[in-house]
Amino acid sequence: MAILSGKPGSCWVAAATATNYSPLEGSIHADAVVVGAGIVGLTTALRLCEAGRSVIVIEGLRTGGQVTGRSTAKITTQHALIYRHLIDTFGQDLAQTYADANSAGAVQIREWVRNYAIPCDLEAKNAYTYTCDASRRAEIVAEAEAARQVGLDADVLERAPLPFETAAALRFSDQAQFNPAMYLVGLAQAVTARGGRIFENSRAISIGEASRWRVVTDSGTVHAEHVVVATNMTVKSPVGMANRTQPRCHTAMAFRIDDPLAVDGMFIGIDDPTHSIRTGRDAEGSLLVALGPKFDTGQDGDVAKRFVELEQWARMNLPVGDVAWRWCNEDYDTADRVPYAGEPDSDKASGFHIATGFNAWGITNGTAAGTMIADLICARSSPLQRLYDPARSYPEDFHKNGRSQSIVSSLDDIVPGMGGVIVRGDEKIAAWRDTEGVLHPVSATCTHKGCTVTWNNADNTWDCPCHGSIFAADGSVIHGPARKPLAPAAL
Repeated sequence: MAILSGKPGSCWVAAATATNYSPLEGSIHADAVVVGAGIVGLTTALRLCEAGRSVIVIEGLRTGGQVTGRSTAKITTQHALIYRHLIDTFGQDLAQTYADANSAGAVQIREWVRNYAIPCDLEAKNAYTYTCDASRRAEIVAEAEAARQVGLDADVLERAPLPFETAAALRFSDQAQFNPAMYLVGLAQAVTARGGRIFENSRAISIGEASRWRVVTDSGTVHAEHVVVATNMTVKSPVGMANRTQPRCHTAMAFRIDDPLAVDGMFIGIDDPTHSIRTGRDAEGSLLVALGPKFDTGQDGDVAKRFVELEQWARMNLPVGDVAWRWCNEDYDTADRVPYAGEPDSDKASGFHIATGFNAWGITNGTAAGTMIADLICARSSPLQRLYDPARSYPEDFHKNGRSQSIVSSLDDIVPGMGGVIVRGDEKIAAWRDTEGVLHPVSATCTHKGCTVTWNNADNTWDCPCHGSIFAADGSVIHGPARKPLAPAAL
């Protein structure tokens, strides 16, 4: 495996103040319990607190450190070539609702940053979708026309303001970017200031219904009229979500740059392989963040190679210096490119709400979804219910399970720093060898649906190639849909 540049981890999380909320202990009650302290969960919680409802938030790890804190954090209604697709697929009305939802999400973020004085490096930036292929200019023009049909300010440019040649670009003016981890830390503080309670290191291991909804962790229980499962992929749902979505990852790298305005704006390419670009900063100074093309979670046996290729591309095309940070981020795609959010089955599971499938555009969509869920809990209808309907039809062949990419024939094939899966009869063992040469075995069977995991040689994680659960090297859950760690195993 190649030696990778930069520190492992998200530059946004590194720059944010670490939270330290206590684990849940004992039995408590609230109007609503929110599972997951990401952008959907904390948006829902704060809206409910503002409405005077009692709210409990439980987080399996730490606030802001997971999916939201590893995103590109573009606050924009420009989601690559989305509006032409929406108009052609759903019609003008639903495309308009999508535009309105994300516009409102962007406004809500700015308002909360201002009203709660949240330090999160918020700054206005134009957003650009670009192509380097002259034959695709027509797609840029068509997207601009579609965006204008739903009331968005969209301009077609001859080229993007980038330090390499492009053939056309679509510009959305007055969008924004921020540090998402810092923003979530600020939202959490606003929630607790308004009477909400947050518990960290409190993974939900059971969600069930008795006289009220009941969420159980290792050391406590929350009883509530409403439960909101905001965990990237839902860990439980009365309507199955695993096969309605496809888990995918991006590689991301943050480079040192001398001039923070050398690349002024937020950029997403439409050519394969796709790349996303924006600026940012950490404690040591300015950064340029670049993302590589997506790949299905757990279905690539050499993720490290993707970082090498991303660094090569960035050095060929952008004025970058040393690599400061590198990380993978996971999200879930839907077949129609619209998230699922709301009550999957209001008759059989009243008060059970979910949000998932953000297609890599979870900042504004996640804010809109969280706002909608809070409105529903407060018995207010929302025009977004039809847009985000989690029970809408989907093509049954959309989701594609994969196989482990880490099967080895012998333990000797696992070199220090690497992991592999050994097959012994019906048993599959996932073994990671540390730098001292010691093997650390766990079961290779994902605790969600029983698929065999793949070793991620860049993040040192075990990734499920079926439904996207990610486990640390020791088998503990980083995020679901799995709720239980990989089982102990012996070699």
